Amino acid sequence: MATKMLFQLDSYMKEFEAKLVKVEGLNAYLDQTAFHPGPFGGLASDTGYLEVNGERVNVVEARLENNDEIVHVLEKEINATPGTKVKGYIDWDKRYMMMKLHTASHVLSSVMYNKYGAKITGGHIDSNGAKDDFDLSKVKDWRTALKDGVNESNKLISSCAEVKVYYLPREEAIRIPGIVKLAEKFPPNVDKFRIVEIVGIDIQADGGPHVKNTCEIGKINIINLENRGKNKKRIYYTVKG
Repeated sequence: MATKMLFQLDSYMKEFEAKLVKVEGLNAYLDQTAFHPGPFGGLASDTGYLEVNGERVNVVEARLENNDEIVHVLEKEINATPGTKVKGYIDWDKRYMMMKLHTASHVLSSVMYNKYGAKITGGHIDSNGAKDDFDLSKVKDWRTALKDGVNESNKLISSCAEVKVYYLPREEAIRIPGIVKLAEKFPPNVDKFRIVEIVGIDIQADGGPHVKNTCEIGKINIINLENRGKNKKRIYYTVKG
């Protein structure tokens, strides 16, 4: 049974109610969840805990299975049957940092795509920071390009742009230039695309949580730059208010 992904409807949801669908050892399946699974969309998994029959059980990881089911990996087994009501609580500090980094990555990818035609060839976000790989094979000084990209991104972030989330039919979405900035492919075949638009800056198909305004991000700070190969110029970064 498909899991209703509440984080796609409200990224700021810190707690939620759900029904237990099934339990397999340490794996719990719910009818709906605010836990973002990892590494779905390049983000690490949310963590937190569930309250089941008055007992608190930590969620150490959430994973996506079969493209539409989310499994909650628990710290210990629970004694509960399908249909049991549960409450879920997200580790908000971790989630909010990932939201800020995620929106920052969209701004940076937009700048790099518009200035250099550079698409993302890989990346990952967790609460400690982010890394993105760009195809800058046609750029002579890729280090300067990335530094300039961060500087321009920070100027755009400071403009306090609104971040909007909505859905468009696939046929309409794919006509938008740069709607997907990943180097390899469009999202899986679905009837509707979830669109994340940073007003005046970027518009992308995306399934993960974001902040509502770029001024929540703070400022992108470069941690390191690495040459990982012809099509992989990597930037490690974090954000600070």
